[in-house]
Amino acid sequence: MLAKNVIHLWLLVLLLAYSTAGIVEANASRQVKMVVTAAIVSDKGMPIYEEIAEYLSQKLDWDMSVVSGLSYDESDEMLDSGIIQIGYVCGLPYVHKFAEGKYELLAMPVMSMKKGRFPDAKGYEDVPGKYYSYTIVHKDSPIQSWADLKGKTYVFNETASNSGYNMPRYKLVQLGAKSWQDYFSKVVVSGSHEESIRLVAQGIVDASSVDSLVLDYDRVLGHADALNVRIIEHLHPGGAGIPPVVISKKADLSIKKKMQAVLLSMHDDPEGRKLLDKALVSRFVEPDDTNYDDIRFMESEAKKAGFRDFEDE
Repeated sequence: MLAKNVIHLWLLVLLLAYSTAGIVEANASRQVKMVVTAAIVSDKGMPIYEEIAEYLSQKLDWDMSVVSGLSYDESDEMLDSGIIQIGYVCGLPYVHKFAEGKYELLAMPVMSMKKGRFPDAKGYEDVPGKYYSYTIVHKDSPIQSWADLKGKTYVFNETASNSGYNMPRYKLVQLGAKSWQDYFSKVVVSGSHEESIRLVAQGIVDASSVDSLVLDYDRVLGHADALNVRIIEHLHPGGAGIPPVVISKKADLSIKKKMQAVLLSMHDDPEGRKLLDKALVSRFVEPDDTNYDDIRFMESEAKKAGFRDFEDE
């Protein structure tokens, strides 16, 4: 953990070192940085982002680089400042930063996995622009529903996560709970969806709720942990607004227009189509902020109910 924190600190210092050159210089030379928080694929698919960045570089004649390994908060800080211009981010941080006037939507992915690919997953053909929070248990667990989770052990990735925290929090509100400890005997914070999946798959905790895109991707890869869990519920009917591609309000407007045009046409280009297929993405579509009203609703309902958030326990 210490080594990971040191790496994060080093990345932050390195990026801040370039801030004296300012956004003007970055825009003048079209040196564009893109931060990713494993929003479309799992950590094992991170090379796909590098390939997408290279694709965009070639199409736009820009020098694009990918920044990864940062937490949601660290990524938000870099986007807020304009040191990083583009981000693949979680929907919950997006709605917060949009309200602060710091982010704009650039594009939304539509996922390609169809129902039937895995027996316990619904697929996305009926919910374009949405994704799920999968509540998972070990594949051999007798647990069949959230009713069976009362008094069990639970893990979530971090409080800034929509699928890992906001959506299961809303489920707890619906069940009448006022805090995580009202319902579970023990709650663990894992730091990532992948780690939450591992803890459930290895029987260390009873359940978790994780980003469907992460579990889907690792299942397609045949990863053992992903195949050793079972989905007992897709939280919130119809899913929630999918993690979007955003642009910092500090970025040059021309970056938004040009990059958006390339992203929205990727599925019509043979090279772009190959990259999208790797990421299990059908296409990118025009952004729509109302797509994220479900995330806002779930968060507001928890506040209205007086739910005590985990950091307040």
